[in-house]
Amino acid sequence: MFDHTFNRRRFLLSAATSAAALALADMAPAVAATPSVEAASKGSSGTVLPRLPIRQIRTDLLDVGYYEVGPETGRPVFLLHGFPYDIHSFVEVAPLLAAQGFRVIVPYLRGHGTTRFLDNATPRSGQQAALGQDVFDLMNALDIPEAVLAGFDWGARAACVAAALRPSRVVGLVSVNSYLIQNIAKAAQPLPAHLEQGLWFQYYFQTERGRAGLEANRRDIAKLLWNNNSPTWHFDDATFERAALAFDNPDYVDVVVHSYRHRLGQVAGAPDYEEQEKKLALIPALAVPSITFDGMADGVVPAADGSAQATRFTGPRSHRQLPGVGHNLPQEAPNVFADAVIELVKNGKWRT
Repeated sequence: MFDHTFNRRRFLLSAATSAAALALADMAPAVAATPSVEAASKGSSGTVLPRLPIRQIRTDLLDVGYYEVGPETGRPVFLLHGFPYDIHSFVEVAPLLAAQGFRVIVPYLRGHGTTRFLDNATPRSGQQAALGQDVFDLMNALDIPEAVLAGFDWGARAACVAAALRPSRVVGLVSVNSYLIQNIAKAAQPLPAHLEQGLWFQYYFQTERGRAGLEANRRDIAKLLWNNNSPTWHFDDATFERAALAFDNPDYVDVVVHSYRHRLGQVAGAPDYEEQEKKLALIPALAVPSITFDGMADGVVPAADGSAQATRFTGPRSHRQLPGVGHNLPQEAPNVFADAVIELVKNGKWRT
């Protein structure tokens, strides 16, 4: 199990697996790269970190930026990041999975990185149904009928939504903080005061002052959240700056603000997702094989033994707690996260 000695080893592990990621990138078919994304990230200390090479593919709504590694014939795995993070949360997980022979897809979520809307008239929705549909749209564009989905924060929510709406396409689910489909009808019910305190940014974004603050201070807000969300994770400037470039996306503020206003019932969703939201409002159970995690040092969602959400998982489920690990679990505990994905891929009931 993990303990605080894990953090003292992180520098060496990070260096080793980052090198492995660049080497394994050659396993995927070559495509035109996006120079701004491949550029190195340099922190104030002078540390330089390589960035994952990005390819682009169009869905019905988006031009999606994504990293791919591993053989094209391998079992597909989608790794889904959260807010305010980016694909580099999986910089150490992806090569571990590719080494197992899996095809690993790590997309930028809408509003992040090089993912762009194709039409200026498309609502910049950040609602949960949109995030889940984006997963299916990307799977369709890549001709992938089924996959294991694994994520945290927004990414775990997208994975849970996908597993609820189209379980036949989800072989397995890895979700940090367990069941993350939002019960918007009960959004007005208060949490205990000490939990409300940690959600300050969600309430801030309900206001126009908060929108302006995110526009002006997106990096400062993100770094504050990183520190609060993962108090035991001692990331350096270069690690943060590598991710922070994803927040320069022109739709970042609109998507983030809509996400947090919609989940609290303050704004309507986009009409295209009305039917999906009706299904999600029923708080559907998840029948797919699942492994769920809680970081016991998570500064956002307090760790639980999983029993409170047992009825929301009707398929096989294993819930695991990680001491000394915070909210960005794939980057803080990459080996444990990768092992969970490997377990589901190898034990999954693949239909194709």
